[in-house]
Amino acid sequence: MLNTPTKTQSYAPQIMTKGDDQWVGNNLRFETEAEALANVRHLATQWTEVITTRVLSSDDPVNYRYLNGELLRLTNYHLTT
Repeated sequence: MLNTPTKTQSYAPQIMTKGDDQWVGNNLRFETEAEALANVRHLATQWTEVITTRVLSSDDPVNYRYLNGELLRLTNYHLTT
């Protein structure tokens, strides 16, 4: 039986801070990797001692947008394009 790859549903930002040995995320899930990356980069400027950031693909539904520097919570998790 062939393994079919699962479709990425969203992108999850994560950070690591000085002294930590594990990644920390939140419940924000973005439609695009670019949105998640822009959001986590902004978040890193607000926190102290951030040493690195990353964005992971997630099976969770999209629940936020990050547009023009604004974080927008979606009330309907099903997006249409």
